[in-house]
Amino acid sequence: MEYWNVYKDSYWRSESARSQKLYKSLKGIVIFLSASIPFFVGFISDFEFWEIVVSAIGVSIAVIEAWLGITKYHEHWIEYRSICETLKHEKYMYLTRTGVYDNENPFKVLVERVESIISKENVNWASLNNIQNAEK
Repeated sequence: MEYWNVYKDSYWRSESARSQKLYKSLKGIVIFLSASIPFFVGFISDFEFWEIVVSAIGVSIAVIEAWLGITKYHEHWIEYRSICETLKHEKYMYLTRTGVYDNENPFKVLVERVESIISKENVNWASLNNIQNAEK
């Protein structure tokens, strides 16, 4: 199944895992920093230094949340995982020659369907890129 090696789902799986890891890591930091603010506020009356610490934590939270909004790790994680699962489904349907692959030319159907799945992602990426360029 040489064609599958070109469009194997490992790219989508690795991108999904990468996005998931980044999203969860940054969200974990935000949660930790958010929870630490009430703790550090208790020290403000004793030391002026803690005002700076609490302010820095607040700024850090805002920056991380803004970064998460810009990079859309959560959305990418879900989208890439969905594509990966769809490609895996197509692969198993093709290998077992079931469903739409139960015909005299299943390879042609596989190519068409995989290309359709991947081209949808490319169209989504291009439209997102055009929107971002228009906002500049």
